[in-house]
Amino acid sequence: MLKRGLVFILILLLASCHGGKRAEIVSPSGSVSLQKSSFSSLSGWNSDDFSLFDKALKSVCEVVVNSPRQSLKSEHIEYSSKEYKKHCEKMQSLDKKELKAYIEDYFVPYGVAVNGSDEGKFTSYYEANIRASYQKGGKYKYPIYGKPKDFVEVNLRDFDANLPNQRLVGRVKDGKLVKYYTRQEIDEGKLDAPVILWGDDEVDIFIMQIQGAAVATLPDGKEVRVGYADNNGHKFKGIGSILLEKKLIKPSEASMPKIREWLKNNGNKAKRNMLLNDRYIFHQIVEADGPIGAMGLPLYAGRALAVDRTYIPLGSIMWLETTAPNGDKLNKAVMAEDVGGAIKGGIRGDYFWGHGEQALAEAGRMNSKGRYYLLLPKDAGVKVYD
Repeated sequence: MLKRGLVFILILLLASCHGGKRAEIVSPSGSVSLQKSSFSSLSGWNSDDFSLFDKALKSVCEVVVNSPRQSLKSEHIEYSSKEYKKHCEKMQSLDKKELKAYIEDYFVPYGVAVNGSDEGKFTSYYEANIRASYQKGGKYKYPIYGKPKDFVEVNLRDFDANLPNQRLVGRVKDGKLVKYYTRQEIDEGKLDAPVILWGDDEVDIFIMQIQGAAVATLPDGKEVRVGYADNNGHKFKGIGSILLEKKLIKPSEASMPKIREWLKNNGNKAKRNMLLNDRYIFHQIVEADGPIGAMGLPLYAGRALAVDRTYIPLGSIMWLETTAPNGDKLNKAVMAEDVGGAIKGGIRGDYFWGHGEQALAEAGRMNSKGRYYLLLPKDAGVKVYD
């Protein structure tokens, strides 16, 4: 049984972030810490014009303001949503320039560190393109499934407060909850789920599942957005890792554009290797300005970050410092509003690049070191758990 205790609680009114003594909120074991910083110390802060960030923040703020929750929390970090709500109500009416000045006045950046290190890994994802039809026929023969009818989810803590706060999914067989079907089993037809669209390319559908969403072009040229609905609960194994382990591609070829090319050129061999990733994503048709993230909100290009919600509370304002695939600095304000099967760790993020082939070219090559900061209200009560 997982045991998690509160090893340190610090609730304070944070001092001004401009200058002053540096403070640290840390668990005694040293596993997770928040190091107080200043906006003048954030690399590139003065250069960020907050383009699209204002929209991302305001959409999150609308959810925060209307939420009954008293705090934003993960397994390791928690802070007051009461104060966040107060600031959100004021920030909703500000333009980009005013919003940045407001954050400088009322928020404090805290560097996140795990086991004493503030450096981690940052990858990127994008919204794919596919071609699909509402009717099966001709080249449109590959199903895109909605959420299954026999899908069951439970949280262990709902049954016993001493059990982990862990979501499990499965199906009922002979009166017992068992694991849901794997990708292989779903491919064999062991699935009771609605087909929301029929695609014309199995590889494109597979990549859409990795990315979580896509824009589907219909036969008449119209477009619909395909969003994430749920997953089968099995562990994710990246196709790049699979192909590298089998020496089917070279390390220099382990980018999404190269992997997609290999998959499209290798027919049945590609199919066999795609089936080795047991994780399967179910989708839904959505009407939104962008793909829908874990908070149920549209993601804005360059302003959304998928995080490990075990460490980072969803809805948090963050400052990201990493490097783009071309070597340029990628330092900007982002919202922690999505998650991913492969995004695990205290300093780990998946940056949403945007939509289309150009986004694929960038997102598919990104694998960078970097760090991030939580931007917390000065008057937030902060708790750090081991």
